[in-house]
Amino acid sequence: MVIRDKIFQSIITVFKRHGAQTIDTPVFELKEILSGKYGEDSKLIYDLADQGGELCSLRYDLTVPFARWLAMNPNIQSIKRYHISKVYRRDQPAVAKGRMREFYQCDFDIAGTYDPMIADAEILRITTEILDSLDLGIYTIKINHRKILDGLFEVCGVPVDKIRTISSAVDKLDKLPWEDVKKEMTEEKGLDPSVADKIGDYVVKKGGNELLSELLKDERLTSNESLKKGITDMCLLFEYLTIFNVLPKISFDLSLARGLDYYTGIIYEVVTEASAAPASKAKGAKKPKPVVESSDPDADRSNDDTIGVGSIAAGGRYDELVGMFSQSSKGGTPCVGISFGLDRIFSIKKAKMDEQSVRLNEVDVFVMAFGSGLLKERMQIARTLWDAGIKAEFSYKVKPKLQAQFKAAETNGVPFAVILGEDELARGEVKLKELGLPEGHPEKEGVTVSLENLAEEVKMRMAVNAMDGLLIAPDELALNRQPDYLDGTK
Repeated sequence: MVIRDKIFQSIITVFKRHGAQTIDTPVFELKEILSGKYGEDSKLIYDLADQGGELCSLRYDLTVPFARWLAMNPNIQSIKRYHISKVYRRDQPAVAKGRMREFYQCDFDIAGTYDPMIADAEILRITTEILDSLDLGIYTIKINHRKILDGLFEVCGVPVDKIRTISSAVDKLDKLPWEDVKKEMTEEKGLDPSVADKIGDYVVKKGGNELLSELLKDERLTSNESLKKGITDMCLLFEYLTIFNVLPKISFDLSLARGLDYYTGIIYEVVTEASAAPASKAKGAKKPKPVVESSDPDADRSNDDTIGVGSIAAGGRYDELVGMFSQSSKGGTPCVGISFGLDRIFSIKKAKMDEQSVRLNEVDVFVMAFGSGLLKERMQIARTLWDAGIKAEFSYKVKPKLQAQFKAAETNGVPFAVILGEDELARGEVKLKELGLPEGHPEKEGVTVSLENLAEEVKMRMAVNAMDGLLIAPDELALNRQPDYLDGTK
């Protein structure tokens, strides 16, 4: 939870930087609200029946409830909204890889009528700010456009009633070889093999501006109005992403389809080096058998080398979803957003972190004592620090051993100790010690502070500690020398 909380704070900081407000929605919706929005993944929705006989379902994501909320609040014409909460999917879990049935999503959406691609570009800028702040390593934002994909399928000869189901098959190309995807399209979904081969010539392509230029030169493609509109959008978006310094993170990937039915425009997902399954990272590696067969829906597949973390964020434009819940003129509210999978991010972050470096709490001061324990005196000083807004704690033993007190402070990474002694207390003084100072440091054994000034002294030293990382020059660190601003003259 310590790590999760830091991830939450990083994400929310970026959301608020871009002017977002937060909302909340119920954990379950009427089943009819969720039905028909998720394509083939609809089978993963948890269905409920309440005692009154209504058919309800646990929310599958935060996007559909947001669209329903917009439809029920017609006075809200535009909003930047973020929502962090749990969603539920009846999927096969791999807990150690962040693939769970109950998990957190962190959503940011922009709803309202704006000029093309401006809101979309800001969503992708927000994505890079969050991922850079989380330090997850190298990542790529895969991007495509539903109109490009739909137009491509039309040009290749896919019947209109099969476009969505063929999209779902193509979307599996990041996990399966083309031969397996083609087999699904032809044998399971009844697509003509010659049409599948035409699709295969295109969906293996990925790149950037050069791929857009290549598509624009293909007269067969640009004769399709849907595809031409999608390419126009992408060209404009790439201009804005260049200004926002996002384009270096972008990969225009024609195989990206996103299985959800409600997307109407730009679609994207984020993958990192840790996203892929271990078995797929080695070139030429044979496809291993799953550790647990998929027929066991309750088994944890964390040790299955065919399962990876997967995408850590995904989203896109959904301009018609609100209209499914509203008959008013507001029904066409355009929306675009991104959803971050917190548990997948957590699994990557946790694997990169040294657990010994994680502080279990945020206590700043541990109040301890020599000899007889001085319990009441420790309690009084703790109260003084609490009253001053300082996070502090002490041992609950009447006569704790000094070494045990230091150990407790060390275990939780507490930076300061206030040490009580009977002689010092008689003089109205205590010792304030910064923990972890190197041998030979002039304040290694602590400094004497009057009880009257203790809270202010602690606050001052906490502030200096917070500034040290910004103000100490490299040569001062190399010489293990105290900066001159700490000597009291500046």
